[in-house]
Amino acid sequence: MAYSHNHNGDNDDGKNRRLYNPYQDLHVPIQTLYKLPTSPEFLFQEESVAQRRSWGENLTYYTGIGYLSGAVVGAGKGFVEGVKASEPGDTMKLRINRILNGSGHTGRKFGNRAGVIGLLYAGMESGMVAIRDTDDVINSVVAGLGTGAFYRAAAGIRSAAVAGVIGGVVVGLGVTGKQALKRYVPI
Repeated sequence: MAYSHNHNGDNDDGKNRRLYNPYQDLHVPIQTLYKLPTSPEFLFQEESVAQRRSWGENLTYYTGIGYLSGAVVGAGKGFVEGVKASEPGDTMKLRINRILNGSGHTGRKFGNRAGVIGLLYAGMESGMVAIRDTDDVINSVVAGLGTGAFYRAAAGIRSAAVAGVIGGVVVGLGVTGKQALKRYVPI
């Protein structure tokens, strides 16, 4: 019952009313009602032993991070191009339109490219973990090599080899930097 009301017809201005309390019949202290665990909960014990993301989580994470970072960088580049493309006789509305069009177009283009690179990398890294049945730096570096080579394969063998080396070096530096950061910065 939301409130009790005097049915005599006279207006008592809320003197005979009470507010509704959904917890009144539970007989449980409110402090313990919402005591939630702080550690992750797993359906199966095997999931709690794993110290890494699953392949699906990896795929979503790297693709999303790639798209988002590429879109932000591309939007910045498109913004600069839109500002440079404005002419002295343009109205403010036309300048804003150029900037928005340039940011949107370039941001989409960069975001899609970086998202595909993230998708390839996540798939190759998860494949390496499944094949080798271990999770180490070698998997990441080989996935970086394969991602670069596969991404630029249509441009020719030389371009694929150069992109593969660049991908392997970038991932190797990233993993080394991450391990050095873990060593010196306690988390």
